[in-house]
Amino acid sequence: LARLLKKRNADDADIEVYSVRIDCKVTSRFAHTIMTSRAVNHANVSREALFDVELPKTAFITNFSMVIDGVTYVGQVKEKEQAKQQYQKAVSQGQSAGLVRASGRKMEKFSVSVNIAAASKVTFELTYEELLKRSLGKYELMIRVRPKQLVQHFEIMAELYEPQGIAFLEANGTFITNDLLPLVKTTITGNKARVSFSPGLEQQRTCVGCPSTRIDGDFFITYDVNREKDIGDIQIVNGYFVHFFAPANLQRVPKNVVFVIDESGSMGGRKIEQTREALHAILNDIQEEDYFALLVFDDRLRKWKPSLTKATPESLREAKQFVETIQARGGTDINWSVLEAVKMLKDDLANHTLPERSVSLIILLTDGQPASGKGVTNLEKIQENARNAIGGNMTLYCLGFGYNVDYNFLHKLASENNGFARRIYEDSDAALQLQGFYTEVANPLLWGIEMQYPENSVDSLTESSFKQLYQGSEIVVAGHISDNSLDFFPVEVKAQGLENELHLQSQSRVQERLEASKEQQYIFGEFTERLWAYLTIQQLLSKRGSGTPEAKSNMTARALELSLQYSFVTPLTSMVVTKPQEDDDKDTLIADKLTEEERGQRRPSGFGYTASRVQNVYHALPPVTSVDGDPHFIIWVPQQNDTLCFNIDERPGVIFSLTPSPPTGITVNGQTIGDKKLVPSRKVNTYFGRFGIVSRSLGIKVDVTTQAIHVFHNGKEAVFSWSDTVSLKQPSFDLQVSKEKSLTVAMKDSATFVIILHRVWKKHPFYRDYLGFYTLDSHLLSPATHGLLGQFYGGLQFEVSDVHSGEALDKPDATMQVKGLTLSVTRGWQKDYRWDTKHGEEVPCWFVHNNGTGLIDGTHTDYIVSGIFKSS
Repeated sequence: LARLLKKRNADDADIEVYSVRIDCKVTSRFAHTIMTSRAVNHANVSREALFDVELPKTAFITNFSMVIDGVTYVGQVKEKEQAKQQYQKAVSQGQSAGLVRASGRKMEKFSVSVNIAAASKVTFELTYEELLKRSLGKYELMIRVRPKQLVQHFEIMAELYEPQGIAFLEANGTFITNDLLPLVKTTITGNKARVSFSPGLEQQRTCVGCPSTRIDGDFFITYDVNREKDIGDIQIVNGYFVHFFAPANLQRVPKNVVFVIDESGSMGGRKIEQTREALHAILNDIQEEDYFALLVFDDRLRKWKPSLTKATPESLREAKQFVETIQARGGTDINWSVLEAVKMLKDDLANHTLPERSVSLIILLTDGQPASGKGVTNLEKIQENARNAIGGNMTLYCLGFGYNVDYNFLHKLASENNGFARRIYEDSDAALQLQGFYTEVANPLLWGIEMQYPENSVDSLTESSFKQLYQGSEIVVAGHISDNSLDFFPVEVKAQGLENELHLQSQSRVQERLEASKEQQYIFGEFTERLWAYLTIQQLLSKRGSGTPEAKSNMTARALELSLQYSFVTPLTSMVVTKPQEDDDKDTLIADKLTEEERGQRRPSGFGYTASRVQNVYHALPPVTSVDGDPHFIIWVPQQNDTLCFNIDERPGVIFSLTPSPPTGITVNGQTIGDKKLVPSRKVNTYFGRFGIVSRSLGIKVDVTTQAIHVFHNGKEAVFSWSDTVSLKQPSFDLQVSKEKSLTVAMKDSATFVIILHRVWKKHPFYRDYLGFYTLDSHLLSPATHGLLGQFYGGLQFEVSDVHSGEALDKPDATMQVKGLTLSVTRGWQKDYRWDTKHGEEVPCWFVHNNGTGLIDGTHTDYIVSGIFKSS
């Protein structure tokens, strides 16, 4: 849960976390969680404490407060644009700012640091809410607990109230060993349950007498409720209702599914292997009454069979043989492949070769963006074509493999066709992720579901029409009862099932429901209204990617209005916290909510919400060490969660050593270029126009210019143009060209680099095309790596003090202690162009003057080499 750390170089014992408590109250699947941490500073000087928690990505933060010396500081939820202005002002003044970062697949991290005076105490409290989603027949409440030290009073307490009655409940944790299991206490009484876990100091220790804790991981509570073959559970509280629908004992409906699999070049290597592995497992799970087809594509289409086939043992054996022929090659024609899948289903339905009462699905798996095809690579045109072809008659699911996908495109493509998009993380368990998705949609129970409520008595209704209900899932509808005099609340559900139409009707006495709700007040009062707001915001945010500009604007405005009204931190809002400083000044922190697209832009690197002096909450990608522009060097120092930067002014044509790594045999050099022509009164700008990458142990040389990319390997040369999208997979390295944008070079067991292409207007009188260089992964390089960039891969220690006004109001000056020297530095901004090659993303940094003197070893001229592949 919470981690409190002292300021750098302070004694670990100075800051003691003496209490950590997690209170979670669940009412009808809606969870309200409060995380509280208390600490004391035992030092005789002030120390900095860091409150660090992780929460589910589906949750909305609703409150954060700090109590310091008896004074309470409470966060305020504001419109994101307003908070952004406040944030940028704070960072430009050298202040810290809290950030939201993805933490793994399911979690996000929130951190805030604060100075605690000598012998003083601080209390942190974070509140968030989420609707637990039923999946595969159960709800899951997950609490991440990572105190990072022994805690005198540690407790998890969860109380649940489910009016339908609790069918089963289990509580466990990834860190729960056999001797800790008896401390997990569970009590179930009808429709109520209580779960607690409160280990003492000795029970927390990793071993007898050890100072470290074993409380480190995820605590799970999984459960389900009692169900009948009826209309479900309806809760009414203070004028708002919520309806949960998932009847029991329904027969499974056959499905017709076309698997549309990307086999373009970028799917090479482990991804294509995992795809084949997953397809084998999925084919093992297909029921014999189902019909299926396999369609693989790059810039061509290959069908296993011309039409859908019944899932007999013989056809499944043949399909598995076809799966083994899937190989990575070519471009990515999403448009043609989706339209062909639709045509296959339409033709077979028209020919009556598929079951009359069945549901039709298309499952698209791709790892990239449309890069080739029959003249259609425009994303909006592809979406329009799919929408027109499907016509609401089937469901399209989109699985985005890895981080190079355009997730917004896939989300819109799926949501406009009754489905949803999901990211498949490029990891060792990718095949299991694919199988897990299929399991969720493997068993349809109903289709064409319409939930109907009294038309003249209900308003502000959430979505009430659903394409399918799958086994183990649940439909949730909420709304506002506008008729205060309503005595009875009628509900009607119509849907199509295996044999005939399902028609359920019921009505509830409003007063009885209100009386019943009083029973649950000890859990979480007025939950229906907040659940309605939560669900409405989620659906508005999901749908606003579609529709007319006016409709999108209206949905955004409504979602923002509700986010502010109910104090939810959503992708449209931010929580602003003003905290005290030792000099009685104020420091501003910002907490945001990530979209799934933003989570994808942040590659997996353990980032979470964090308090920092460097990272911009609006920065699209995690910071890296790089050089770009004129040329601007950006040095990311993860140990201090900050960024340094410097420029190099040198004549055109000079070749600099960037990352020589003698033990691994890798060398990266860059050659500068200048403006097209010299003007006596004008400063000559220089940029990098050529990079040379060498791995002597792997026998590779890559020569990159703004005109072309030359690859030399084992005595052979290959030339690639920037005007093509290319993927080259070799046992020792991978190379991927994104058309007119970037080149990614991944060396086996060593490093990954990205080179960005900047195109300039050809008729510009001065400027010319140039390149930028970014280090994505260097952790396997030798500690002996040096060069203008490489010398910083192993980290750096520095201290900034005496922040004061500089020549520019938004760029304060400061004093930096680094490498035994005292330097004058300036807070400023540089650009990271990985995501937006035209405008870039601003990165706040401490700028070191005079060609990085004092920061780099020696002087910049010490790094000049004689050739693009030379080490000296």
